Amino acid sequence: MIIFFHCVILIIGGHYTYAEVPLFDWIQETLNHSRNNYDKLGHFAQGFVPAMIVREILIRKAVVEGNKWLNFIIVCIAMAISVTYEFIEWFVSLKTGEGGDSFLGTQGYIWDTQSDMLFATIGAVCALILLSHIHNKQLKELVSKTLT
Repeated sequence: MIIFFHCVILIIGGHYTYAEVPLFDWIQETLNHSRNNYDKLGHFAQGFVPAMIVREILIRKAVVEGNKWLNFIIVCIAMAISVTYEFIEWFVSLKTGEGGDSFLGTQGYIWDTQSDMLFATIGAVCALILLSHIHNKQLKELVSKTLT
């Protein structure tokens, strides 16, 4: 389900471009923000969703013994995904010239890349805080179904 919502966020951002999503234009005007922050929602999801996917893989494959390092490794992997995406954005921007500005969606904010990675990190941490308990329950049910 969270993958579906992430897809919806990406589709909307791709359709309007992240800097021009109408709902976030309205929020920008209403709250007197200097920019349309839809891309921040996208980057939050870019941390939130991969964190849960990575958690599933690490637990099912028993990559990490115990839970001591599990959350740290999950957040690090989510951050690595975000950094990789920012490198791809940078490369595309260099190769496309002026069109890169609309692709990047920085809207004149010099710390956009860093704040994008921060939002992805916050998304990963929030996913672990909000969903780990539910996820553990679902995994236990899955294991009990396969054993019977």
